Amino acid sequence: MDADLKPYDRMKDSGVEWLGDVPAHWQACRLKRICRLSYGDSLTDDSRVSGEVLVYGSNGVVGKHNKANTIAPCIVVGRKGSFGKVNWCSERAFAIDTTFFVDARFSNADMRWLYYLLGWLRLDAITKDSAVPGLDRGDTYQRLVPLPSLTEQTAIARFLDHATDRIDRYIQTKEKLIALLEEQQQVVVHDAVTGRIDVRTGSPYPAYRPSSIEWLGDVPAHWEVKRLRNIGKALIGITYNPDDVVERGKGILVLRASNVREHRIIDADNVYLRCQVPERLLTRTGDILICSRSGSRALVGKNAVIDANSAGVTFGTFMTVFRSASNEFLRFAFDSTLFERQSGAFLTSTINQLTLSMLYSIRIPFPPRAEQTTIVRYLEDETQNATRAIARKRREIELLREYRTRLIADVVTGKFDFDLQGSAADLPEVALYTNARRP
Repeated sequence: MDADLKPYDRMKDSGVEWLGDVPAHWQACRLKRICRLSYGDSLTDDSRVSGEVLVYGSNGVVGKHNKANTIAPCIVVGRKGSFGKVNWCSERAFAIDTTFFVDARFSNADMRWLYYLLGWLRLDAITKDSAVPGLDRGDTYQRLVPLPSLTEQTAIARFLDHATDRIDRYIQTKEKLIALLEEQQQVVVHDAVTGRIDVRTGSPYPAYRPSSIEWLGDVPAHWEVKRLRNIGKALIGITYNPDDVVERGKGILVLRASNVREHRIIDADNVYLRCQVPERLLTRTGDILICSRSGSRALVGKNAVIDANSAGVTFGTFMTVFRSASNEFLRFAFDSTLFERQSGAFLTSTINQLTLSMLYSIRIPFPPRAEQTTIVRYLEDETQNATRAIARKRREIELLREYRTRLIADVVTGKFDFDLQGSAADLPEVALYTNARRP
């Protein structure tokens, strides 16, 4: 797509170092000249009335109400909490008091162009409030931005709608393929660790017996159903003082929920401590690290296997390590619906915690040791190709998102002239969806 875009013939210095040159006929001005960020209104849960108007909080849609405080379309910007997040709404909405909003009453600009401009500004980097992160309106108004004519704004918006729609569709296609690969992988793992098939023959076992677990059904007759307390030992991580947190490389790494993603340990949002850690609380290769408590219910039960790169560090108090001689087999059992279904059953709307007693009570169908080894080797072979394919698709999605971000930045800052009166006008109309209702 970039190959079809050419730079403007005449450029000038914007006077803003980080912005660089802009088209000669554009201006560089403060955001306050372009729009007014209007405060949202208070709306408690008790005061909401059933209706079809979307209610927006700082992170997006948080419910519905029977009346709106915006006109359509509108842009809603997070003010507190997830500040700086920019949402588009094609219909009337209710913006609550943790947000700002902009509609045609508060700006003469093309609203879609303004949506792209606000997204490019990275408003999540502007805050003065360290206790409760928030977007400072005064600072935001002082941001210098490139300003094209209204005609060009409309053409830019039309081009970006068309271009980003194509990119988003590519991403959706790849996400659907990932979902199919993960589903296929899940079925293979589940059938093997529950004994639905004998991996040595590809057929069911000759004889089965009731497992005494209604949702699990029958298991191979020679397998046992064991609780985790009879298989290994679970260890809760360390509690630490914020004063003990040090810079990277000056202390020991503490693994937390943010380090667990897709059953792998990742380098993200790391915390290092200056303290002595008991040897038993140092991770070992093959340990299964489990998120046992979180503000997000979806994170509880997420797990990953400690590899050589993540061994020898420690883990926080909201994390649990499980150790046993059968961890090679258990890592697949933990990666199946066996663990997900039982760990989720212990959670409530108010307690997002998987205690040791809860963890120990989880039941696993358990084959003899030699058979465990056979199942592990089979699953390693069977899931390897799918895992690689999923990783490739995720990387492709990352690159597409990076390209999308760069394209928006290049177009709204005037790096490309795409024949505004010609090519943009000829582009097909793109359906504009409210973020929360995009199909």
